[in-house]
Amino acid sequence: MAVRLLTPDGMFGPVPYHHVSISTGTRQVHVAGQIARDAEGNPVATGDLTGQVAHALRNSARGLAGAGAGFADVVRLRFFVAHWTPDQYPGFMAGIEHVTDELAIPRPLPPLSVIGVDYLFEPDVLVEVEAFAVLD
Repeated sequence: MAVRLLTPDGMFGPVPYHHVSISTGTRQVHVAGQIARDAEGNPVATGDLTGQVAHALRNSARGLAGAGAGFADVVRLRFFVAHWTPDQYPGFMAGIEHVTDELAIPRPLPPLSVIGVDYLFEPDVLVEVEAFAVLD
């Protein structure tokens, strides 16, 4: 396997993700920021952070699959969340949990960051996710 996830002793916890990923492959996959839009570009789950996280991850899975990868190959996830406040954390995590089995997302999750931003490129977009994977 090209990706090994770990959390060395002494690192902050408990968290629902690993702190470190080690990759040995040479083929990199970078999935551009995915949002809650269907294949025709129509908004999905408007106003619902949980639903938008789930759909953005589904779109990320499609991008990964197109490159011959899956979430087991992901070395890092980066989320941008509009108008982030800490009280949104349960809804954010619920979106991930909703699709974990469906998309074969490893648990604990790969290393990830959640970055709060004032806004994303359209007013209805609450979350955008980037996925980085390595393949042999």
